[in-house]
Amino acid sequence: MQRHNWKKRDMDYEYSELVQQAKSWANELVGSAWATETELKNLLEYDARTPDTLFTDNTSRPLIVAFLGGTGVGKSTLLNRLAGKEIARTGVIRPTSKEVTLFHHHSVEIAHLPSRLPVDKIKIAEHNETHNKHIIWIDMPDFDSTEQSNQQLVLEWLPHIDVLIYVVSPERYRDNKAWQILQAEGGKHAWIFALNQSDRGQVEQYQDFIKQLEKAGFNNPLVYQSCCASDKTVETIDEFDSLQITLQGLATENTIKQLELRGVQVRKAELSKVLQSSISTLGPANATQELSAFWKSQWRDLERLILEASILPIQQMAGYYAVQSSELVDKATEPYLHHRVWDKWAQSRFDDVLDALILQADHLQLSVMPLKRLLLPIRANSEKVVEEKTLLSVRKALIKPGNIMQRSLIKVAQFAEVILPIAAMGWVGYQVFIQFYQGSLAAIPHYVGTDFAINSTMLIAIAWLFPYFLQKKLKPSIEKAALKGLNQGFMAALQTLEVEVQEGIKENAQAQQVLREKAERIVSLCNKESERGIEMPENSPLERMLL
Repeated sequence: MQRHNWKKRDMDYEYSELVQQAKSWANELVGSAWATETELKNLLEYDARTPDTLFTDNTSRPLIVAFLGGTGVGKSTLLNRLAGKEIARTGVIRPTSKEVTLFHHHSVEIAHLPSRLPVDKIKIAEHNETHNKHIIWIDMPDFDSTEQSNQQLVLEWLPHIDVLIYVVSPERYRDNKAWQILQAEGGKHAWIFALNQSDRGQVEQYQDFIKQLEKAGFNNPLVYQSCCASDKTVETIDEFDSLQITLQGLATENTIKQLELRGVQVRKAELSKVLQSSISTLGPANATQELSAFWKSQWRDLERLILEASILPIQQMAGYYAVQSSELVDKATEPYLHHRVWDKWAQSRFDDVLDALILQADHLQLSVMPLKRLLLPIRANSEKVVEEKTLLSVRKALIKPGNIMQRSLIKVAQFAEVILPIAAMGWVGYQVFIQFYQGSLAAIPHYVGTDFAINSTMLIAIAWLFPYFLQKKLKPSIEKAALKGLNQGFMAALQTLEVEVQEGIKENAQAQQVLREKAERIVSLCNKESERGIEMPENSPLERMLL
């Protein structure tokens, strides 16, 4: 085999990037409380390893072949037969493999194994055989062992395997645990099947085994019978050499490329499924409209109830301002008064409506924690909002009481209160001067008289009293002004609370949409067809090894 020195392929890079993006997305969901680590466990712990990651040098590597099977089927015996010596442990009473045995050419460098693979559970044997130079043979622990550590060891090694030689015996070819692993791993690997200890079985068992494999999805699977019996006088079917020759023929640069491309495609498809399942934790995309409509309905009822309950407190506050309007700037008194409008009862009713909104979100299968976080400051600041809005409004109303027409007429009356008396006094003075002048010229002097004095006094009085009484009549009621300001401020506060909750619902929906679009983009990249097509002759050994 020629050593292939191509750079790490874009497909592999994209796959690792997709896994990283998917995990970052999952961490974002957990951080923003859209889901828990338990709900996203499959995604957060998603395994991004491939056979390439077994080596520090990704520019060239051999084919990685592993014997996989249950207890006592003869995996270690087959590896020992391959090596021509005992390198894997075997037993007589209950043969059990508890470690991973690696058998490879001395030129292969695998000194730096990934940290997740326990070194104390690995046995390495080397050889100098040229025909197996480009293959790493691995004997896996018994996956059906009662020891949990053995099963975990198998799962840790599976992502690094190109070809799995699935070893069974006539007695154990229908083991349930075996089929579970086969179905779980599926197309991530190429599969070859070895019916070991064939001298102990029947032809019907061999045929039934093939049928089971075809039901699992294999088309004309590669099944080899082998026999490790020492008694060569008994006629047996032994295809172990053919198995070895087949794998040696697969240990080429082209085959490794094809297996890697196929493995990455399958892993992308699996990542896509895990992501699509994780997207469901966000809840339905169309739930926002229903949640918004529910809030408007609940708020209408609450607003009507609170407005009815606030009539008396607002009237009492308006009366206070009418009597104590000089204390408008008293910071210690006003907050106390405004607490009477938004008291514990009103706060409790508001909290009840917010709780009902959260329950409705849960009913709509939305994640409630993000919405709770958005509503928490609104819930905590509701009293402050009412206080600030009503206080600002009543201050504005008392600074400029009445309407524009009233204020305009008052200004006219104030102007007239000065101008009219002055004009009246000027007219009286003028008349006095004229009469005095005319009287001095007459033969018999005369004066304006008592009547003129009385009339002049009345004229001046009327000129002053008329605008004075007009101002009194036009002056707006402080109580009415305060009442109007309090009502307007309270309504503005309620509208503010309603809008803030509505904005919280929209913000929650926008965050959901952003997270959904991020995940769907990753899913789209996972489902995107690879530009590198996998071409293989029909019914070729490699084609028969793939699901």
